[in-house]
Formats: sequence, C-alpha cells, structure tokens
Amino acid sequence: KYLPVIESALNPVAVSRVGATGLWQFMYSTGKVYGLKQNSLVDDRRDPEKATWAAARYLRYLYDRFGDWSLAIAAYNCGPGNVNKAIHRAGGKRDFWSIYPYLPKETRGYLPIFIAASYAMNYADMHGICPSHDNLYPVTDTIVTTERQHLKQIAANLNVTLEELRRLNPQYARDIIPGGKEYALCLPMAISGAYIDQQDTILAYQAKELIHNRRAEIDLMQKTGLHGGYSVNGVTYYKIKEGDTLGGIAAKFRVSVKRLKAFNGLTSDMIRAGKTLKIPNV
Repeated sequence: KYLPVIESALNPVAVSRVGATGLWQFMYSTGKVYGLKQNSLVDDRRDPEKATWAAARYLRYLYDRFGDWSLAIAAYNCGPGNVNKAIHRAGGKRDFWSIYPYLPKETRGYLPIFIAASYAMNYADMHGICPSHDNLYPVTDTIVTTERQHLKQIAANLNVTLEELRRLNPQYARDIIPGGKEYALCLPMAISGAYIDQQDTILAYQAKELIHNRRAEIDLMQKTGLHGGYSVNGVTYYKIKEGDTLGGIAAKFRVSVKRLKAFNGLTSDMIRAGKTLKIPNV
C-alpha cells in the first residue's frame, strides 16, 4: 500500500514523462493486460479502485515469478525482464542487494525509497512528524449507472461542485460517463439518495448541449484510444494531424513503417494532414 505513495504521491491523475498514469503509474500496455479500459473518455488507470485491483494482481504475478517481495517490487519498477537480466549477471543470485549493481539506475534507488516510505508511514510520530488534515469526504457511495451523462449535469442539480465530482471520479477524462453499459459514479454519501431521486431531472438538464448534440463526437471519443486511433468493425484508423510523420505514427502504434506503408498502399513516406490511415494489428 506504500507503493503508490512513491509512484504518484497518491495522485490518481498523475502522468509520468513516459505516459505511466494513475495512482499505480500503469503503462498503457500493462494496463491493457490487466483489463483496464483506456480510451479518450475513460481511463481506468486513473480509477483508484480498479487500478488497485490490477496492481495487486500484477504484484502477485511478480511475487509468484520471483518468490521474493524485494524482487517483485524492483520488477514493478523496471519490468521482470530487467530483473531476470540482473539475476543472470549476478550469477543466479536472487536477492535484491546481490543484483543491485546490475539493475537500472532508477530501480537501484526504488527499493530504498520504498523502505523509507514504509518507515515514515509507520514511525513518523517518533520523529515529530504529524499527519496533515485533508478535506476528502469521509464517506462516499458508488452508484452503478448505464445512462450517458455529463458531470456538469450532476453538479448543477445537487449540492456538489464539478471539481469535487472530478476528484471522486478521476477516470472520466472528459467529464462524460459514456453509458450504454454499467459505469461507476462515486458521490458523497450525503447526496447519493438525492441523485437517485432526481435522476430524470439531472439527465434532462442541458441534455441537448452536453449530450445529444455531441452524440457523434462522444461515440467517436469512446472508440478512440489514447494513441489517437479509433476502431470501426474491428479495424483501427488514424486521422493524420499537422506535424505527424509516418515514422512517428508507426512508433505510436508499434508497427514498422514498411508494414504501415504496405497496409495502406503507400509508395513514399509523404503523408498529408486530414487523410486517414488504416493501422495493421500488432
């Protein structure tokens, strides 16, 4: 439980320079493996509960693989492949301090920082360090909804600000709950009953501007991945933007330039903004 303290300072919307996101700083690919939905509307890596379940499963996998919590924590930082290489270079020794010289520089400091965080959280009072007071809601309630809605609709009708709703529901990147299937809405317990009672009024509030007139845009955002591509009938497409290069697009989708050109019948690397490319499956 102290890992997200050093990963993100407990900030559910934290994003690293390489794109790791959320409390547990999941990369896109690892999040996908552990079932975290990621598109332009919803990023489950920012959902504290879903991301924590995924992190627990990932840590269990790493512990089962290495049989040592120190190695599991190191692998969480740099990946199991780098830990395996360090074990090999250490002559097969399987403890953190033996493989320490062979780990990436950042990982060599990672376990000591984790130990320091664990110590600070358990023995702060011995050093005159006191916990700060927060203004988080002491009690919340989670409501499951299938209705497409905007957080502004809820804030305008209930005694809650948009900022508070965003803080309680950080997974909704555009303030929109997509609907169509079950999604979780976290509310202060004090207003959860009012939300249920006033749901029709809430859904009707500025529905044309916030939802109905944006239906096509919202549907496209729901299909659009974080890499900017969108899927139709199982095929991924990408609309070329100003400044894009064929090499940059290929790297974004982890395919070769040669394969991307062949898939789109291109004979040169020249591309034009506004045109659409089909992306081959990885």
